[in-house]
Amino acid sequence: MLERVESQLNSLPPAEQRVGQLLLRDPRAFAKLPVVELAERSQVSKPTVVRFCRSLGYDGLSDFKLKLAGSLSEGVPFIHRNVGAQDSTSEVLVKVIDNTVAAFLKYRNDASTSAIEQAAQAIVLTHKKNKRLEFFGAGNSGIVAQDAQHKFFRLGFHTIAHSDGHLQIMSASLLKPGDCLVLVSNSGRTRDLLDACDIARKNGATTVVITASGSPLSKAGQIHLAADHPESYERFSPMVSRLLHLMIIDVLATTVALRLGSAQLQPMLRSMKHNLLDKRYT
Repeated sequence: MLERVESQLNSLPPAEQRVGQLLLRDPRAFAKLPVVELAERSQVSKPTVVRFCRSLGYDGLSDFKLKLAGSLSEGVPFIHRNVGAQDSTSEVLVKVIDNTVAAFLKYRNDASTSAIEQAAQAIVLTHKKNKRLEFFGAGNSGIVAQDAQHKFFRLGFHTIAHSDGHLQIMSASLLKPGDCLVLVSNSGRTRDLLDACDIARKNGATTVVITASGSPLSKAGQIHLAADHPESYERFSPMVSRLLHLMIIDVLATTVALRLGSAQLQPMLRSMKHNLLDKRYT
């Protein structure tokens, strides 16, 4: 979280930079001090402290301090440890799980809840208007798109997933205002996905992108859910980015389900479960 603040500090207005500098000098004190004292120490107004938090993608000071406290108290360091041929099975087990857990905890502390809420509201609106919800991804991200399609069609959405570049372009060309397109990419640099995103936006559809910060795709979409994880391609390593994307889809699907309400979903899910019973051995 502190690395994120440091990387974005120079892009903030001078007054907000002073708040960021105070944070970086003593993060633990920042997490405990009231807004009045934070403003005095930074020589800014109280609203500026709140704007600083929102500029970084948080809902406000309370949300920022909650995530900051979790980041400071976390015992698992965010260090990507590659497995190697010399590793024992127990070492592989520890490295794979540690990498995954660290990535999840980092996302928990860094995630923009306002961006997740925006994405959820856009998808809920798509459902209310009986419009199309589509998921695009390539390679490993194509598997995530299929998983997302499975989760959301169970919630009653008219949804489909595409991993083929030609089908993505064709399908994006058919999207209209009220439709929603979710694009998943680790690199955020896949040409087909960028082209599809551009076509969908021009057609008036809402575009949600799950990808790395600073990538071309993160700037092309209307709503960006940041998924940042350093993946090594030089040596074999577990695809933690794919697991991170799956988790983000889970968070998004759960948020959408809560917004739709149990009165609408529960009868449908019960009926679906009952109809599937005949497909199982007793």
